[in-house]
Amino acid sequence: MIQLDNVSKWYGAFQVLDDCSATVARGDVVVVCGPSGSGKSTLIKTVNGLEPVQQGVIRVDGIQVNHPATDLPALRARIGMVFQNFELFPHLSVRTNLALAQVKVLKRSADEANARSLKLLERVGLLAQADKFPRQLSGGQQQRVAIARALAMDPIAMLFDEPTSALDPEMVSEVLDVMTSLAQDGMTMMVVTHEMGFARKVADRIIFMDQGRIVEDAPQAQFFDAPASERAREFLARILH
Repeated sequence: MIQLDNVSKWYGAFQVLDDCSATVARGDVVVVCGPSGSGKSTLIKTVNGLEPVQQGVIRVDGIQVNHPATDLPALRARIGMVFQNFELFPHLSVRTNLALAQVKVLKRSADEANARSLKLLERVGLLAQADKFPRQLSGGQQQRVAIARALAMDPIAMLFDEPTSALDPEMVSEVLDVMTSLAQDGMTMMVVTHEMGFARKVADRIIFMDQGRIVEDAPQAQFFDAPASERAREFLARILH
């Protein structure tokens, strides 16, 4: 579903991604982890073209993301993205946040979009909040709305960029529960996170990054039980402790 081949990226003279290659099969959940500044968020944002790259090839469902002829807005409509800070429209109600792109991009009728929005809000446990505004919700509720909004576009894959990092600790589990449910339903997912409990429970594979490089790409059990690199062992010792 997602393929990155020898991807490199620079900000001026600083190389933020260094020859990164990875594959995410349809239905797989891949967690991307590593220390701050290792390039995790940049890597995941290259998948839908939010971060352009200078070298390498990125494909999603056979479409080359970084080809000049690719219709990026159309491709992004098929790839759900959930950010750290929710990115909801503050002046729109919850249900309208979900319905807007369905009407404008997918050309659904207002009634169809509303019905789909309410169904997804029920799925994430927020049907009763449909007519509230984002400012009236907790951080965990806003992030669940953001997930529902991404799902409203019927994505072929979902990207999560540290979706719990801006939340109070007590709100983290409600978001991870929704993500776990998505994984169990077979959604293809790339998740940048430090939540190692979630990674152990849900991930098929772990990509570990350091200084812009993919240091390890291993099955979840192998990564946690016997990481191949000293750098990964140091990281796990710190974060698990």
